[in-house]
Amino acid sequence: MAIPHAFLPLLFLLHLSAATELRLFHSADLHSRSPLESALALAGAADASRLTFLSSKPTSVPLASGQQVLQSSSYVLRTKLGFPPQQILLALDTSADATWAPCSPCSSCPAAASQFLPANSSTYASLPCSSSWCPQFKGQACAAVAGPAGPCAFTQTYGGDASFSAVVVQDSLYLASDVLPSYVFGCVNAIDGNAANLPKQGLLGLGRGPTSLLSQSGDLYQGVFSYCLPSFKSYYFSGSLRLGPLGQPKRARFAPLLKNPHRPSLYYVNLVGVTVGRVQVAVPPDSFAFDPATGSGTVVDTGTVISRFVAPAYAAIRDEFRRQANASSGYTSLGAFDTCFSTNEVATPPSVTLRLEGLDLTLPVENTLVHSSATPLACLAMAAAPANVNAVVNVIASLQQQNLRVVVDAANNRVGFARELCN
Repeated sequence: MAIPHAFLPLLFLLHLSAATELRLFHSADLHSRSPLESALALAGAADASRLTFLSSKPTSVPLASGQQVLQSSSYVLRTKLGFPPQQILLALDTSADATWAPCSPCSSCPAAASQFLPANSSTYASLPCSSSWCPQFKGQACAAVAGPAGPCAFTQTYGGDASFSAVVVQDSLYLASDVLPSYVFGCVNAIDGNAANLPKQGLLGLGRGPTSLLSQSGDLYQGVFSYCLPSFKSYYFSGSLRLGPLGQPKRARFAPLLKNPHRPSLYYVNLVGVTVGRVQVAVPPDSFAFDPATGSGTVVDTGTVISRFVAPAYAAIRDEFRRQANASSGYTSLGAFDTCFSTNEVATPPSVTLRLEGLDLTLPVENTLVHSSATPLACLAMAAAPANVNAVVNVIASLQQQNLRVVVDAANNRVGFARELCN
């Protein structure tokens, strides 16, 4: 990256002699000094301030919509693994801890996956089942893998009907200009089930658990990161994952983070209500209540596409939205959406506000509706929670987070939101 002239530590004076000879003089060396004295003087005067400037720049990792890059519902980061560094795309996932990547050979990995080549990295190492990291990944016991020198192998489910097999390894992880040596992650060598539900390119875990980026980076990022998700329709790496407290928005509004010991990786917030237009939606009692015993409550998540609410609460929100939108031809369903209408009949759809403890988050219209590019049709981009183990969980999902800077300050147990256009 070119350094702006305003920050160049060395100033030069240009002297033009009578014979048109160009001579360069250093501004700090106008007096008679030995080369050693000059170097020491220059280093003492300039290097300290220069290093301060360089260390004050935030770490910002390019981020894009996987929909356009890989036909994937995930948002992807441009990262590198190994040495020499190999570029690889990893999905941004705030509800997962472990990082994993497809590694060669992996015949069952999606064709679109950019596989990491361990054989080409001089810093790669496979960890044995006796490693202290193995239990963190729920690896197999050594008795199952030919003794304590055997690899730490594990299997993980993802998306309900897909799973992958991997071994725990370590290598250098590159995030922008930062290098995290000996970063521990899963090297995927086989996929079972519906591979379409797995991120095609691997995943960077940003949860709160011991294998996550925040835990493995120690004090480097001080438990703080933020992200801005561009529109899912954007083709460019115009979003960013910003790591550490430097460069975070000054005007972000914060809500407390809640801890669930049974689901410790998740970022729970206290959702106290939902407003449609100017109407506070009446929902059944305890629809949004946080209960660690059952896992109920509200989670901020980048891996879910559209926001979900427990079924009775969603029905109340949807019905109030329909009442205020007042589409004369009524509403139709399309896939996961059950409130689709003609935009010719609804000039100004009602706004939706998520009322969190400490702040009200009013969603822009592009974070509330999904529009058809072929017909004058729009759908409310929300749905009821699925009828499974997550039926009691409300999720503030990625589509509702577009063009917002979401700041996770795990060290101080809070999450913030600030408007930022990153398309």
